[in-house]
Amino acid sequence: MRRREFIAGGLAAAWPVATRAQQLERIARISVLTGADAPETDGNMPAFLQALQQLGWTEGLNLRVDMRRGDGDAEQIRRHAVEMAALAPNVILTSGTASMGPVLQATRVVPIVFVNVADPVGAGFVSSLSRPGGNATGFVQFEYSLSGKWMELLKQMAPSVTRAAVLRDAAITSGIGQFAVIQAVAPSIGIEVSPINVRDSSEMTRAVATFTQAGDGGLIVTASALSAFHRDLIVSLAARHKLPAVYYRRLHVDRGGLMSYGP
Repeated sequence: MRRREFIAGGLAAAWPVATRAQQLERIARISVLTGADAPETDGNMPAFLQALQQLGWTEGLNLRVDMRRGDGDAEQIRRHAVEMAALAPNVILTSGTASMGPVLQATRVVPIVFVNVADPVGAGFVSSLSRPGGNATGFVQFEYSLSGKWMELLKQMAPSVTRAAVLRDAAITSGIGQFAVIQAVAPSIGIEVSPINVRDSSEMTRAVATFTQAGDGGLIVTASALSAFHRDLIVSLAARHKLPAVYYRRLHVDRGGLMSYGP
C-alpha cells in the first residue's frame, strides 16, 4: 500500500461511497499525542488544521481532533495512548519517539502517522523507510549523521573544549544511536565525551556539576522528548557552569541557549 493511500484511507474508510451530504452526517476523529509540551506544537496545530480544511475536513463540522500531551512523563504517555486507542479514531498522529512506542503498543489496527521520530526503523516502529508496513507511517526527523555535526560545531565555536557532556535519553533507540555517532566522531576532533541521562532532573543536575569540575568542557544536547521537557533546566545549567552548548533544535535557543543545529 502506498503512503498516500494509507493516510487518506484512515479518514476515507468510514465513507467509501458516501456523498458530500452524507459525510457531514458523520464526524471523522483524529487523536494527537505529543511526548512533551513545546511551543512549536501549539504553533503547528493551526497549520495542521488549515491543511485538513483544504482537504475538506473542518473541525466542528465533519472532524473532531482530540489532543493529549505527555509532559515527558512515560506513565502519562502510556495512559494517554491506551485512552486514544480506546476511542477508535480514524487516525492517530504522534509526535516524538516517546509517544510513538506506547501508541503502537496500544493498537495495531488504527492507522498511525508519526512526526519528529529520529529512527523509526531502529526503534522497530516500521519495517523500512520505503515500505513501512503495519499500521504506521510518517516522517523521519533527521539522520544520525547530523549528530556528528553538533560535535564539529562545538569545537569550532570553542576550540579550547577537550571534553563534552552529551545529554541523551538512554531509554530510547535514538538516544543510543545519536550518542554512538558523537562518540565515533569525537576522537578525530580531539574531544572526550561523557553521556549524561536526561531522565531525572536531579540526577542530571548533579552529573553536569560533577562534569564541569575538570574544566575545558562543553555541552551537546541530543534529541528526545525529555530534552524538550527539561529545556529550561538544561539551558540554565549550561549558563550556570559556563558551558558552550549545541542543541538539536531552536527551542532551547529561544530559551537562552547558545546555538542549535537541526532540521
